[in-house]
Amino acid sequence: MTFEINKSIEILERTPAVLEHLLGGLSAEWLKSNEGENTWSPYDIVGHLIHGEKTDWIVRARIILSNSKNKTFEPYDRFAQMQEDQERSIEELLSEFQELRTKNLNELKDLQIIDTKLEERGMHPELGEVNLKQLLSTWVVHDLGHLSQISRVMAKQYKSEVGPWIEYLGILNR
Repeated sequence: MTFEINKSIEILERTPAVLEHLLGGLSAEWLKSNEGENTWSPYDIVGHLIHGEKTDWIVRARIILSNSKNKTFEPYDRFAQMQEDQERSIEELLSEFQELRTKNLNELKDLQIIDTKLEERGMHPELGEVNLKQLLSTWVVHDLGHLSQISRVMAKQYKSEVGPWIEYLGILNR
């Protein structure tokens, strides 16, 4: 499949609902457990997604599409969610994520990006020159990767409980 904004939006607009259905109302054991030291829980991942909505995707798209000569992105703090209030409920986080995502997708649609604009470039502080199509494609894959990560983290909570079926459960061996 080649990149199309409308197909990307199909995924991006569903992520908040997927997270709501998967995580809303779950116990802290499901939400706050991780895979070990220096790994993220589902709760942490939702916080990370919120931070991205505030500081990454649309912010960087606007930089790329701007008339500014300086199109260098600010560095992204992948761990900023760890500095936020860790006592907020998952429902509060999911609601904030939904609101931010809706706002950002409305802004993306309002930009009315035509194909020629997809090749416009910005400067990533670590990766160097990137174009808008790459940024928007990464947004989609980023969502899907974190949905997969949440499923993996949750599945691993029962790794020692599945007994011999572990042989058939590849998610537990990643």
